[in-house]
Amino acid sequence: MNIWHKKLDFDAKTCYNYSMDTPHIKQRTQKIKGTVYVYEDYPYWDSDKQQTRHKRVYIGKKDAKGAFVPNKTWLARQQTGSPAPLHGTAKQTRRSLFGVTWLLDFIAKRTMIEQDLRDCFPADYLKILSLANYLVCESEAPMYRFGHWAHTHWHPYAKALSSQRISDLFAGIDHQACMRFAKQRQRYGESEYLAYDTTSISSYSELIRHVRYGKNKNSEPLPQINLALVFGQSSMMPVYYRRLPGNVTDVTTVRKLLRDLDQMDFDRVKLVMDRGFYSTRNINALYENRCKFIIASRKNTRFVRQYLDRCRQKLTDFTCYDPDLELHYETITAKWPYQQYDNQGNVVGSGERRIYVHIYYNGEQAESEKASFFRQLSQVKQALLEGGCSEQQQAMADRFFQVSSTPVRGTKIHYNEDAIREHTREFGYFVLLSNQMKDPKQALWIYRNKDLVEKSFGNLKSRLNMRRPMVSCEQSLDGKLFVQFVALMLVSWIHKVMKEKGLYKTWTMQELLDELDIIERFDIEGKRPHYGEVTGKQRMIYECFGFTDPNML
Repeated sequence: MNIWHKKLDFDAKTCYNYSMDTPHIKQRTQKIKGTVYVYEDYPYWDSDKQQTRHKRVYIGKKDAKGAFVPNKTWLARQQTGSPAPLHGTAKQTRRSLFGVTWLLDFIAKRTMIEQDLRDCFPADYLKILSLANYLVCESEAPMYRFGHWAHTHWHPYAKALSSQRISDLFAGIDHQACMRFAKQRQRYGESEYLAYDTTSISSYSELIRHVRYGKNKNSEPLPQINLALVFGQSSMMPVYYRRLPGNVTDVTTVRKLLRDLDQMDFDRVKLVMDRGFYSTRNINALYENRCKFIIASRKNTRFVRQYLDRCRQKLTDFTCYDPDLELHYETITAKWPYQQYDNQGNVVGSGERRIYVHIYYNGEQAESEKASFFRQLSQVKQALLEGGCSEQQQAMADRFFQVSSTPVRGTKIHYNEDAIREHTREFGYFVLLSNQMKDPKQALWIYRNKDLVEKSFGNLKSRLNMRRPMVSCEQSLDGKLFVQFVALMLVSWIHKVMKEKGLYKTWTMQELLDELDIIERFDIEGKRPHYGEVTGKQRMIYECFGFTDPNML
């Protein structure tokens, strides 16, 4: 308790008020040459003189209006949260690593992550920040090692958390508070394209309902959960995430995403997605919600094929070649056959909407795809002769081969030339659809920047320890996902600055963090903390992030 929150009545000479935390300590005033000084009186027993003695620690003075004006000693004690030392006892000191967590603390304040967490989790925001710091600093380290890390590093919570307390924290993170936090973070996505994608996370847990067998994007034969993530392309910051059952396909998640963004008050939503999210229903939903979009399309759809066939011959001409992109492209302004559906899936309205069809062709990519496809055909043919086709090879055999077998002549295998020719003619082509971006070069640049989401998934799984979530219940999984989402924000900001300032030319992200992780902080009771030496390289890193090093404060 801050004892100066209580009203103190002083007389001209001396009086006192007792602290509830340390009742043996009295606060007194003394007037010297017209100035009223405030000090704390510490009684102690002098064993040599066999009597009670008193020690004075001056903590400030009173101004002309009688208001308390603290000095540096009192302010330093409030900052560290430690009581003033008693006479005859050793002052407690602590030596901790400070360089990286100092940087992460600055980022949390600069990006308003700390403020948003304080508003949504007033009792636990420091714990969440400290766990996020730990995830950033200790790549792939399990959560139960947080206590060891906390003893050697300065961090916002300033205390260690046992494995049980961490589990309790995860289980206690409220879903509504997480949604409020995401709603406050929508400031990052107001005027930029939002890249949307999903990833699969394998799990051994049998207690989480969302764990299902599905199409595992890591090719692991394990049940999984899916994680959807929205990432701002300009801010390079994640703005939204959602946990999905493992057997949910990408194409079915778009309409729920649009409802969530609407509930979080996102205005002028602009999405960029890959072809896994393409469907007629999804395009109609994007139009219905007045969203701007760039989405990769499948080439075998009826809508796209009509325009692809129309400009296939022209695309290979030099007039369509762009030396900067090193590919051919053509843009067609078309009409999308829009349909609106009710909640039961019935069509309640129809019309036409303008859409830009951007078609790209890369001859080198076409030859590379053709060579790879022919190698697969050879492997399938050999497997057919040996009688040991896999499920995937059998699907190719049914489509591209004609197999006949007789007792006399044995097995005869012939290629289905028409099917092969039809399949290979699509190689090298790539199609983007957009209802806003009519510049094909700009549309392609925006789409290629979507790999920010892929990199963030890599950070989640590798750096932030999400490859195998070791939790026992859904509440703990949701809480851990949220803390990892906060940590991903910190990592994303570091990546943004390193990319803009060219720091990747000198360091990887881990090397940069290691460079700062040797700076020390020294805390002594009753005194302001001081810091170890900062090298020129470390000072340059801090300046790139926009603030001074600790020794320059």
